[in-house]
Amino acid sequence: MAVTLRLVQPEDQSFLYRLYASTRTNELAAWGWDAAQQKAFLELQFRAQEAHYGEFPNTEHLLILNDGQPVGRLLLSRMPDHILVVDIALLAECRGQGVGASVLSQVFDEATARRQVVRGHVAKDNRAQQLWWRLGFKPTGDTGTHYAVEWQPPNFNTQEALDNEP
Repeated sequence: MAVTLRLVQPEDQSFLYRLYASTRTNELAAWGWDAAQQKAFLELQFRAQEAHYGEFPNTEHLLILNDGQPVGRLLLSRMPDHILVVDIALLAECRGQGVGASVLSQVFDEATARRQVVRGHVAKDNRAQQLWWRLGFKPTGDTGTHYAVEWQPPNFNTQEALDNEP
């Protein structure tokens, strides 16, 4: 398994839509909507999500590739004192195979080199929560539906990081 990242290109939009739709499958099945209703809802929500993610500063939109094939996406916002995982999503058939752990490991390597923490959020009903805990994320807040989480590099000194902020 060779997990790599590359910048999203305009021609990736159809994959990104398919990926987004795959994250809502269980939810939509419970609503009992017909195919046309589901498609209209998904298209509207996909556009809204893309617009919302565009509001994060310093965001890099990356495609996750496994052996050269697109399997997910990663949005990172690099802030002066931390790296924010805005979103990470994988196709259903690619979950639980180490792809997410590999991607987050790459983020950890960057954070360690920059002497920064990694922050994010995970929905309380998302099974990926297990991955976040296993990788060392700690809860820092609770919105009711999501946990705010943070990962610190080994030997991270919070005061030293604050002293070195630009």
